[in-house]
Amino acid sequence: MAAKVGFRLDDRTLGRLRLVSQRLLPLPGVPRQPHNPDSIADTVRWMTAMQAQDLQAALWAVGARVPGAGVADVRSALDSGAVVRSWPMRGTLHLVAPEDLHWMLDLTAERLTKGIAGRHRELGISWADVEKCRDLALEYIAAGGPAGRAALFEVFDAAGQPTQGQRGIHILGTLCRHAWLVLGPLAGNQQLFASFDQWIPDSRRMERLEAIAEFALRYFQSHGPATIRDFAWWTQIPLTEVRAAFEGIKDKLVNLEFGGTSYWLSPETASLLDGGVPGQRSVLLLPGFDEFVLGYQDRSLVLAPEHADKIVPGGNGVFKKTLVAGGEVIGTWARAGTGAGAAVVPELFDDGKPLGPSAQAAFARAAQRYLAFLGT
Repeated sequence: MAAKVGFRLDDRTLGRLRLVSQRLLPLPGVPRQPHNPDSIADTVRWMTAMQAQDLQAALWAVGARVPGAGVADVRSALDSGAVVRSWPMRGTLHLVAPEDLHWMLDLTAERLTKGIAGRHRELGISWADVEKCRDLALEYIAAGGPAGRAALFEVFDAAGQPTQGQRGIHILGTLCRHAWLVLGPLAGNQQLFASFDQWIPDSRRMERLEAIAEFALRYFQSHGPATIRDFAWWTQIPLTEVRAAFEGIKDKLVNLEFGGTSYWLSPETASLLDGGVPGQRSVLLLPGFDEFVLGYQDRSLVLAPEHADKIVPGGNGVFKKTLVAGGEVIGTWARAGTGAGAAVVPELFDDGKPLGPSAQAAFARAAQRYLAFLGT
């Protein structure tokens, strides 16, 4: 269905719609639920998948969407298995709901395995090596519980499976992609590897077309407005398959045309266009690698292309923390100091446009919330 728009659209309006979809702004008329034992898992489930190669950034990505939650609450969700972290797509770590991980891996693992086959040949990793390391790892974990990377590397090395030169991490990644291992409880700022079947005893399984359709529907509900190409890039599922599956779900979404591009989003979020999209004066402090920036192939709606290098300096793949005002990325930020003396320092893209009084007050509230999340 097409959205009826009562006013002229612009980039920032679409950005604020994304903030609502991503639960970074509340849906008007629907009060946010206070933090409770299930809210973190429910938020990750709603988001479908949340980029998480930087663990500390991932913890705040969840906290930014769950008012009242602290860093210990998100860590507890990982420790209990209510939320899991693995490589469901793009060869990148994400947070997902445990029951979703297996069917996501079923969709994406084979394509990724083919994509890195050349690297595995360079590292001397055969399928027989993978199976041997699988048996070694599962036997070791069965005897002593979840194990760290170093312990498993010792087991592999002792059995004639060298782990140097990235060989070990590629083997562990393969074991996780094929649902034999999964990252489990935390040990400090590292995660231990657990047996997939023991850590996630209940996994959903679906036929491929059905799984792509669900993946797409949940993506557009949690990330919309977004394009079909955004979703195909996000999952690395071939565009032809995405388009075929999309035919079965598009009637559950709303189509929005802007700038000659077709965007899709949930009816609930699209309904805001009738009465005004919230968040015009909002200021948010988002972590590096947050889905608000990384969840799309085309990020130009919320991040002006001329500023992209300030988020990823030199295109090095390391995304800085972003300062978002009214649905637009306007700068970066950093924490300065520790403990009671900690503060949050903004760095605006345009020094000639400082934050006004209301934005400064909103920034102060956002900073206070972030520091409270950390317990400082």
